[in-house]
Amino acid sequence: MNLVVFSPGYLGGKMVDALRSRGHDVATMKVEITDLAAVASVLDERRPDAVLNCAGKKGTPNVDWCETHQVETMRSNTIGPLILAQACGERGIHLTHLGTGCVFYGPSPDPAGWREDDHANPSATYTRSKYAADLMLTQMPDVAIVRLRMPIDDMPNPGNLIDKLVRYPKIIDVENSVTVVDDLIVAVIGVIEKRGVGVFHAVNPGTMRHRDLIALYEELVDPTHTNEWIAEEDLVRQGLAAKTRSNNIMQNRRLPELGIHLRPIEIALRDCMGKYAVNVARNR
Repeated sequence: MNLVVFSPGYLGGKMVDALRSRGHDVATMKVEITDLAAVASVLDERRPDAVLNCAGKKGTPNVDWCETHQVETMRSNTIGPLILAQACGERGIHLTHLGTGCVFYGPSPDPAGWREDDHANPSATYTRSKYAADLMLTQMPDVAIVRLRMPIDDMPNPGNLIDKLVRYPKIIDVENSVTVVDDLIVAVIGVIEKRGVGVFHAVNPGTMRHRDLIALYEELVDPTHTNEWIAEEDLVRQGLAAKTRSNNIMQNRRLPELGIHLRPIEIALRDCMGKYAVNVARNR
């Protein structure tokens, strides 16, 4: 399959490697996806069977950046994907767009968790910009949205939830759906190859508390690690975040319809942390 991946970063780069290992012809592009002419030129030159969009802004050092850069955030996360979808649609090219499960805040109407077709309730600029794109992309044919949550990877990286949590002196302990990157890759490649359409929740079955991850980190990586546990409301109250963070539980119902099955989180997390420990030791 001939594919174009727009703006692969931390996660997109791993997906590119995995796609190539499966024999796909993959070209990576860093053109501005809000520029229709530039996007069209790439698509006409490469004539891909499918496109994967990894472009977007989530801010540095974190999503609080988006609160003071709202126009840039909306252009990248909302307008860009719509322009890309327009260009792909005009050429009959399947588009897979990386979304976020952080568009959901708090308990879901269904006790089992937020479903793919539930209306979201985002409050932060970043999550509003991502959900605005979702609302329009779901109305377009031949477009898939793969939502992930708080990626956990076996390689140290600033975007890795392991690295994020262990560097915080104060951590909240909440229950969440999360995504192990190895399983995300399986989900994205499966959706592309099967030409899936609509929203897919790429979260590992089950839930994880931050205490679970830290306990495993202290067991397998660094037994000297310490941190202070604080209440969820203390994040904003103590000035540690500008906006309340999304915490939620999501259902993964549509991936199995395509024959794509992700590992339960308790299995995937231990496997990932074991590999992470090896990689940390190697880097030392």
